[in-house]
Amino acid sequence: MALYLLYELASGYALLLAHGIDEISQNTEAVRNSVTDLNRFGKVVKLVAFTPFESISTNATPCHMTDELRNFLELTLPKIKDGKKPKFNLGVAEPKIGSHVFEVTKTHSNEFVLELIRGVLLHFDRFIENLKPCDLEKAQLGLGHSYSRAKVKFNVNRVDNMVIQAIFLLDTLDKDINSFSMRVREWYSWHSPELVKIVNDSYLYAKVSKFVENKSELFEDKLPGLIDIVGDEDKAKEIVEAAKASMGQDLSPIDLINVKKFAQRVMDLSEYRKKLYEYLVTKMNDIAPNLAALIGEVVGARLISHTGSLTNLAKCPSSTLQILGAEKALFRALKTRGNTPKYGLIFHSSFIGRASARNKGRMARYLANKCPIASRIGCFLDKNTTAFGEKFREQFLMLASVRNEKMNNVVLTLWKNTTRADGREQRIEVSATCCTFSPFATPGGVSSPPPPVTNGNGGRGNGGGNGSGDD
Repeated sequence: MALYLLYELASGYALLLAHGIDEISQNTEAVRNSVTDLNRFGKVVKLVAFTPFESISTNATPCHMTDELRNFLELTLPKIKDGKKPKFNLGVAEPKIGSHVFEVTKTHSNEFVLELIRGVLLHFDRFIENLKPCDLEKAQLGLGHSYSRAKVKFNVNRVDNMVIQAIFLLDTLDKDINSFSMRVREWYSWHSPELVKIVNDSYLYAKVSKFVENKSELFEDKLPGLIDIVGDEDKAKEIVEAAKASMGQDLSPIDLINVKKFAQRVMDLSEYRKKLYEYLVTKMNDIAPNLAALIGEVVGARLISHTGSLTNLAKCPSSTLQILGAEKALFRALKTRGNTPKYGLIFHSSFIGRASARNKGRMARYLANKCPIASRIGCFLDKNTTAFGEKFREQFLMLASVRNEKMNNVVLTLWKNTTRADGREQRIEVSATCCTFSPFATPGGVSSPPPPVTNGNGGRGNGGGNGSGDD
């Protein structure tokens, strides 16, 4: 029975015929020794057909049964009559391809076939005329490039690298805007020091300083424009009155022009920061909508940025995600055998910020359990949906309300001073339900736990205890 060999190289598919197998037998060791000799191997294996790849996408999908490969096999292999078994076998290097080709003919992928294909790989440049070894190297290089392009080519609307760059730029803009706003305040305060106390917002301060310019030229006719900027008529009138009695020094026209230009730059950066935030929200809703619905766009983007990609975040267990961003504190605690941190970047979530100090650790742990699930859904689900994130958010809010209800109905065992009928004081144990939990609450006139009762010798009274005042 004839044996055909299917060989896939960087530039196309090749079909070879191995005849005269009985001369070297099917002993693997004998084949291994014969493939190194071109004279012996060339007499046994002959090239039947060769077809180059038609497109880059075909040669970038190895180990797959493509339409091009199926057509090539149907054209080159001997025809099989209906109802009869094939009179040839097909040897392949990859069993995955063999499972697809098995519908056409019987395939083999054993050590004997692999040794023959190894010989084809070793001497293939001799089977095709006018083919140089450098041509095969160029084809392999092109295959590597096309395969890499195919691996990194995905939906352009779900590129998590854009989120990483956006959150980095957002943090940088926050720092720069704060620094520049402080510089505008210091610069213009030489001219109008009273304006700092009237206008607290940095963006509004830059707009007001650009609108006012020279304080000596600020009169009642500019009041409507000032009201539009500030949004408060009383505050606008206060600015006008302060300009009339200002203690600041006068600035030259060139100085005022520079202050005005710098204030305009600060305003432009603030406007760009708002647009960048809107862009980040849009990208997060496209890339990880469930994570954004659960924990927020900014915190979710910081988690993706810290891990490097959404895929890496999806691979993180909940215990790792809980302390992302607190690595220094973790290793310092392990080194000093102190308390390990309970949260890292997820601390900036509004859920943990609104939780009580006693519940912050519990809330962080529950939130860290849900975030990896939301990340995996956003990473591996083709369809964009926020149903899972909204459901997780409802569960979290329900848990938070239950926790607060438990904390608001704490039954405390306290002590109350009473007077007996004979005039002697005694302490009785009472129970009180606090409406709002506080370690210093004394509801209903109940005093806090008294210090331990001591006898005349300074020792402990009846009841013992551990000396910590908790008994």
